[in-house]
Amino acid sequence: MSPSTARSRRITPALVLTERMFMHWRLHPMVPLQSVLLPTVLLLTYYLVVSKSMVQLTGSDNLATLVPMCIVAGTMMGTLGAGFHIPGERDSGLLSRFWVMPVHRGSFLAGTLLAEAVQTLVASFLLMLVGMGLGLRFDGAWPAVIPFLLLPVLVTLVFTAIVMAVAVRSNSAPLLTLLGGIAIGMAFCTGGVAPLEHFPEWIQPIARAQPLAPVIDAMRALAEGEPAGRPLLTALAWLVGLGAVFGPIAVRGYRSAAQSGGAG
Repeated sequence: MSPSTARSRRITPALVLTERMFMHWRLHPMVPLQSVLLPTVLLLTYYLVVSKSMVQLTGSDNLATLVPMCIVAGTMMGTLGAGFHIPGERDSGLLSRFWVMPVHRGSFLAGTLLAEAVQTLVASFLLMLVGMGLGLRFDGAWPAVIPFLLLPVLVTLVFTAIVMAVAVRSNSAPLLTLLGGIAIGMAFCTGGVAPLEHFPEWIQPIARAQPLAPVIDAMRALAEGEPAGRPLLTALAWLVGLGAVFGPIAVRGYRSAAQSGGAG
């Protein structure tokens, strides 16, 4: 078998499973819409209600930080919504059927990650357009839009691995709910709602040290035309580290659930 044929046999099933997720989302449109509608409502509500008070308090409407926060929070909402369907696929034996099919055994994981990445890219672009309608401007070079949109995609890929590591386990619904609360709380503790210096003093070090803070800071710097190197490198270090930890856990959990025909 030639190398190109081997690559094709690995890639094609992943693309088919990606298409399967898109078809599933067509039947359950609220799953992908969670990553657009809820953060859009949050963005509009906060901006229309609080922005004038924020200008009086800080001299800025904080839009360059609010838009990235809503993008990241929205993409995690969509990923978490998709994760709640995995226990049903595990319990029905669907994961086991994928496991014994004559395709690469990583196709299900690869297809899931690819589908989530595409959904995040589209949702991020739409929310960026909403933000621009409210006044968001890229004061630096327009190529900064590319890393601005790709950072949420990387967040989603890592968060998908974390969600799958939890979702394939038995009785995972309470853990997924807890994970969602933690993730959204982290997104809100990034300076999007208000600058971190206005947070209670005890929470400021935690807010600055958590993984999503450099992501939001890098996106804000890209939008405002400021140097983004340091927060960007910090964000990448966090994402690569979390991916290295939870990626193998997700693979092992998926293998266990698929081989047993039930929970891992």
